[in-house]
Amino acid sequence: MEKLVLIDGNSLSFRAFFALPLLTNKAGVYTNAIYGFTMILDKIIKEEAPTHFMVAFDAGKTTFRNNMYSEYKGGREKTPDELRSQLPYIRQLVESYHIKHYELENYEADDIIGTLSKQADEKNLKTIIITGDRDLTQLASENVTIYYTKKGVTDIDHYTPDFIAEKYDGLVPNQIIDMKGLMGDKSDNIPGVPGIGEKTAIKLLKQYETVEGVYQNIDELKTSKMKEKLIDNEDNAKLSKELATINRDSPIEVTIEDLKLTDDNDEEKIKLFKTLEFKQLLDQMDASTEAYDDRVIEYQEHLNDFDFENITEAAIHFETNENNYLKADVLGFAIHANDQAYVVSAEELKENKALHAWLENENVHFSVYDAKKTIILCERLGIKVNGIQFDTMLASYILDPSRTIEDIYSVVSEFGVYYVPNDESIYGKGKKLHVPENEFLFESIAKKVTAIYESKEKMIELLKERDQFSLHDDLELPLARVLAEMEHIGITVDKETLKEMQEDLKTRLDKLIEQIHSHAGTEFNINSPKQLGVVLFEDLKLPIIKKTKTGYSTAVDVLEQLRNEHPIIEDILVYRQLAKLQSTYIEGLQKMITSEGKIHTRFNQTLAQTGRLSSIEPNLQNIPIRLEEGRKIRKAFRPSKENHVIFAADYSQIELRVLADITGDEHMKEAFTANEDIHTTTAMRVFNVDKDEVTSNMRRQAKAVNFGIVYGISDYGLSQSLGITRKAAKKFIDDYLDSFPKVKEYMDTIVQDAKQKGYVETLLHRRRYTPDITNRNFNLRSFAERTAMNTPIQGSAADIIKLAMVQFSNKMKETAFNAKLLLQVHDELIFEVPEEELEAFKPFVEDIMDNALELSVPLSVESSYGETWYDAK
Repeated sequence: MEKLVLIDGNSLSFRAFFALPLLTNKAGVYTNAIYGFTMILDKIIKEEAPTHFMVAFDAGKTTFRNNMYSEYKGGREKTPDELRSQLPYIRQLVESYHIKHYELENYEADDIIGTLSKQADEKNLKTIIITGDRDLTQLASENVTIYYTKKGVTDIDHYTPDFIAEKYDGLVPNQIIDMKGLMGDKSDNIPGVPGIGEKTAIKLLKQYETVEGVYQNIDELKTSKMKEKLIDNEDNAKLSKELATINRDSPIEVTIEDLKLTDDNDEEKIKLFKTLEFKQLLDQMDASTEAYDDRVIEYQEHLNDFDFENITEAAIHFETNENNYLKADVLGFAIHANDQAYVVSAEELKENKALHAWLENENVHFSVYDAKKTIILCERLGIKVNGIQFDTMLASYILDPSRTIEDIYSVVSEFGVYYVPNDESIYGKGKKLHVPENEFLFESIAKKVTAIYESKEKMIELLKERDQFSLHDDLELPLARVLAEMEHIGITVDKETLKEMQEDLKTRLDKLIEQIHSHAGTEFNINSPKQLGVVLFEDLKLPIIKKTKTGYSTAVDVLEQLRNEHPIIEDILVYRQLAKLQSTYIEGLQKMITSEGKIHTRFNQTLAQTGRLSSIEPNLQNIPIRLEEGRKIRKAFRPSKENHVIFAADYSQIELRVLADITGDEHMKEAFTANEDIHTTTAMRVFNVDKDEVTSNMRRQAKAVNFGIVYGISDYGLSQSLGITRKAAKKFIDDYLDSFPKVKEYMDTIVQDAKQKGYVETLLHRRRYTPDITNRNFNLRSFAERTAMNTPIQGSAADIIKLAMVQFSNKMKETAFNAKLLLQVHDELIFEVPEEELEAFKPFVEDIMDNALELSVPLSVESSYGETWYDAK
């Protein structure tokens, strides 16, 4: 059976955008609206099985309705840049599904949909219209059903003539336009008749059928204020009806036959989903990564004739059975030297003492993929590898931080080496995960080590050409050695402390459960959204905000809106926070503690495009310290020895200091040089008040803008952060830039530089490329401009703390200190220090951090210490 689906593209894009939190891929492209739209397309195709499909978009801001009424849609806020930048991708998404999309100059998407649905109705073709705009409900008929998304993209009403009659007390679909004529529509700025709402409009239309019928019988109405308003606003009512009427005879150049769906080819979708990093969708499609060529690499399975005495340059590679090299088993070890590959088993690697001595020889220079992993695996074998000179993984990241680095193939294929298998093709994934036979495994390892060797020179050439070789040699590679030592040392965590917290939190959670059950008047599973929904919206009769496929939505955003409706809501929100803290951190961390009482996190050097480090398995940078219960988790992190303390050294407002240095703004520089509170200074200038007149709210808003500028915040983003209107947020940003003119000048200049060069740089020449900076598409270009503005600031701050870590490691070798660097958490370094060394160690560390990189404003470090990490703050 043939079926037509018509989607209101702009309306559904808005719904998808506001239904999901802001999401980005690693390149910084916003993706939440695209992802939501994808969900809609997949759901419709699966559930409705359409034979014909089209997505209609608005062609521009003005249409023939603006000629009739210049204020039409005049009250609407500007589309957020975060959404506008996604609209081109949504069109590309639709094309990847082989779905037609169409727009018509001077007409709205509604008119395109109305015209096509009329044609379909005349052919008795079943039609579904999907929209978040009630205007389209006027098109409902026996053949046409309107799927109206009330909120989000899953809460849907099906508008049929029967549904409309029930909802609007007997009205028929065509009377929707008369109802709008009388009551107007604030969202479209349609005036209507002041004082007439939906209830009155329906009553009039039941009696007189149309707007015209009302005015033909106006004398029948009793004298009243309503009658006076009707008489005074007759022109408005008739104009409003005309504005609300969808043009079902628009001059479209597309036919229903043109909308026929063709066979779906996943190739375009896979390519787009990879760009947008929709990994879950790729997994559902079972999309494999790119193929590689079948070049054969000859290798030897022993080191009997290996010349350990004279080979002083080689590529080496450890192959492990999992990514966590801190505990992984070694599957094999490979060397490439003198155009020959060698692969040996884990057993030979452990037993070959000549190999161990060669690896420890500092005069032998090694190229690797992932120096940190290599150092750790050698350490586990009792080998101190000293000669690592080049890391292809780090080099690839420096050359283009937007690349997704997953395995050796993902790196070397960018430099013309295609014969390396990706890890999935070697080991499979999911239930098919396995270690292959040695013959296939060893050949794959030989290809990997050969690829490391062959790609090295091209990478070095590019690094030197771009003035980035020192970033590899003097920063990232030495940092890998520092991080390897930190990972190997780990940090001591007292399991008993966590267990006590677990018991205390369990007591509190039990009390909350009791309170919640008392509020509800019944016992139920609070963790069950279905049961919770019944309690809140059926038993307690709270307002229904959103529905899902399985019942009522009880998501956090829904509960936040109900916070003042009933005391049960606050208890549920607290319960959820504490329950997550309990399971994810307090219980989760206990599982990570080794037999020696330590946790060994891993630091990712190649993830963030700004150069920041991240922490995984477990993520110790992400313990939720805004909650006191979360902060208390740090009490379990202790020194490994008696008479030692945890010492924390934290950069103060480093990104704003970098901003002051890069822009050269005298007002900012003066504030930092005089050691003033920058947020108070900002509030004084933006609000034009004296220091003693700055309120806490003024300072809070100034702080939000200060840090927002660093992160390229938009008026929409700031409005969400501060809970103010976008208009007020825009004025705030404008006033800020007027107060700090060099910041505005910097923003303009850096964008022009990026347009000329195609990239921006940190103070240490770390690059981030901006390919869309000259794009004709306004939205893509605007996003690239924001990236250009904030990357030099964030990236330079990241580089500074990395420099401090490397310099600390180097200078420690010249001292007798027994302190150890344990963690890096954003702008903070965590150490374990003997108590007797504290007095001398404090200025030693602060001096290193203060002088890691010379700026035109002073860097500032705040340090503290205590018996635990908690006490050190």
